[in-house]
Amino acid sequence: MKKRRAEKMTEPVQPTGGEAMFEKLRERLQEMIEENLELSDEELTEELDRLVLENCRNRGMSIREKEELRKRLFYSVQRLDVLQELIENPGITEIMVNGSRDIFYEEEGKIHRWEKCFRSRERLEDVVQEIAGRCNRVVNEQRPIADARLEDGSRVNIVLKPVALDGPIVTIRRFPKEAITMEDLVERNTLTQEAADFLCELVAARYSVMIGGGTSTGKTTFLNALSSSVPPQERIITIEDNAELQLQNLPNLVRLEAKSANMDGMHEITIRDLIKTSLRMRPDRIVVGEVRGAEAGDFLTCLNTGHDGSLGTAHANSIRDMISRLEMMTLAGMQLPVPVIRRQIAAGIDLLVHLGRDAGGWRYVEEIGEITGMRGQEVDIRTIFRRNREGKLEKVGELLHTDKIMEYRRRREGG
Repeated sequence: MKKRRAEKMTEPVQPTGGEAMFEKLRERLQEMIEENLELSDEELTEELDRLVLENCRNRGMSIREKEELRKRLFYSVQRLDVLQELIENPGITEIMVNGSRDIFYEEEGKIHRWEKCFRSRERLEDVVQEIAGRCNRVVNEQRPIADARLEDGSRVNIVLKPVALDGPIVTIRRFPKEAITMEDLVERNTLTQEAADFLCELVAARYSVMIGGGTSTGKTTFLNALSSSVPPQERIITIEDNAELQLQNLPNLVRLEAKSANMDGMHEITIRDLIKTSLRMRPDRIVVGEVRGAEAGDFLTCLNTGHDGSLGTAHANSIRDMISRLEMMTLAGMQLPVPVIRRQIAAGIDLLVHLGRDAGGWRYVEEIGEITGMRGQEVDIRTIFRRNREGKLEKVGELLHTDKIMEYRRRREGG
């Protein structure tokens, strides 16, 4: 009995009268597209209007119902089907597809269930392949996990069978169309104006900063905002698994993206490969969107070979945990003694910023600390800002290494 019930839940949605008409019109639209691959959105819309008017003339449908049918048809052949409406909602920050029947989304920090679903697993699989194909990614039963992105920069994670037991799993992380500024973060109480001014001046003065935090704490958004303090005359190279950064007001910007191997013979190009080649591109600073593996050692090498002011993010549970994470990731790619790795961390990274998020979705700076050097065999960290028990970010210490910032202020005052 249980088995029959489970099978029933995964069956394609059987078309009703209205659904049958929808499928008929969709097939006709698909035929038009296949006959004329150069058909523009405007031309397709004209054909779509004609089809809807012809087929709905005697059905007693309201204008609103016709508009809804028209929108569904257009999305089904040219966009991401039922997901497109969520994609176009600027207030939605995350979309979670758990198979063809279950779709959830996050809005204002809360998760809601979407009342719509895909008509079948096959249609969801078509959408998955469309997303992957646009990014030159391969995802199938042999390679069931892939990362991709949408045209608007949204991050997409795809998991297929045999790993995903209940059908394709798609997770889409949305980013705001307009880049978030430090002023925006201050208004949202992510950090205080004093802390924002402190960080911005240190970035301008070429202090190297690592931003840490758990999943969905806003590390990429914070890095984007912080980048506005980089002087526009500098040459910046960004390195990412999937291009998501929106660095602001930097004309000499080079964006690099890792690529996985594909069926056409393209070899894998890793973050490590990109970091190594970026050193030959005359960068003033290197920005790594997320340090998540063996490339940590290569990034530390950059920080210790004259690329002051470089920026990066990594998952960590605290500022102190960031040190341990960097050690473990470096060891994954380089056989170095731990004391040597710690000395590289202490010499290359100036500042650590840790972000948090509460149950309501509010993202905030939890702690800002300075790496002051080594104390015995441990990396020494001095806390400068910390969020207190009342939830307020307060200054609790002073910057120890002030050489760079004093030189920056002298240059600024000297014109």
